[in-house]
Amino acid sequence: MLMGGIKMFKGCFVAMVTPFKNGDIDLDKLESLVEFHVEKKTSGLLPCGCTGEAATLSHDEQKRVIKLVVEMADKRIPVMAGTGSNNTEEALDLTKYAADIGADAALLIMPYYNKPTPEGQYRHYKKIAGEVDIPIVLYNVPSRTGKNMLPETVAKLSEIDNIVAIKEAGGSVDQVSQILSLCDITVLSGDDSLTLPMMSVGAQGVVSVIGNIIPDKVQKMIDSFNNKDLETAKKIHYEILPLCKAMFIETNPIPVKTVMSWMGMIEKEWRLPLCEMTEENEEKLKGVLEDRGVI
Repeated sequence: MLMGGIKMFKGCFVAMVTPFKNGDIDLDKLESLVEFHVEKKTSGLLPCGCTGEAATLSHDEQKRVIKLVVEMADKRIPVMAGTGSNNTEEALDLTKYAADIGADAALLIMPYYNKPTPEGQYRHYKKIAGEVDIPIVLYNVPSRTGKNMLPETVAKLSEIDNIVAIKEAGGSVDQVSQILSLCDITVLSGDDSLTLPMMSVGAQGVVSVIGNIIPDKVQKMIDSFNNKDLETAKKIHYEILPLCKAMFIETNPIPVKTVMSWMGMIEKEWRLPLCEMTEENEEKLKGVLEDRGVI
């Protein structure tokens, strides 16, 4: 299982949005999103991450979404379940559940708000990894957690058998270089605009927001790089760069869900405290999309 997991973490994993309708999870749209990615040959799916608004889902809802995506994927596409929390016992419960219902891996954000020390971070992940038989993916995102996971901590954690990868969203290619100079953990970019630069120093792909709307384009960029067609990879990188940046003109996933609603993929709905974009930013977003031929 673990060896399969290690081989699995390459390409474009899409950080799925959670579609809502009248305040509830839109199950029909969720199923259509899974089918969309199966059809597009997306490398894998990540339900219930930051893009999936996990922070506003109850734990019962989070488990429901993970279970539904696993069942809908039906082993046609790997599922990396978002099971992180700043409460170690809650993260352990969610991760055990993901393992029990057949998820292929679990992504655990570094505990947010309480800002644990490197030793606290290590003990958090070690406890969870030691009690579940599922590949664990670390998630470093200082903009959300308020603290950077040091490369030395990542290297120490990589010595644990089932901690096999890290989603690195610190915005630093240098951080990826430092991590890979210390250990051979698989690195996935956590920033769409840095996927190609991070791959140039050893990352294997991306956990993508923009992949919700153009997964095939992101996958082609990655495949081109791996096939040593650097010109095509670079061309796609610059082609999609404005789209990647536009997805963050307001808090993620507000822009990407707006675009997906325009494309008829989901309803235009979030859960508070997230809400619709300002009209000014909607116009900016629409301009980028029209310029790039997405809508």
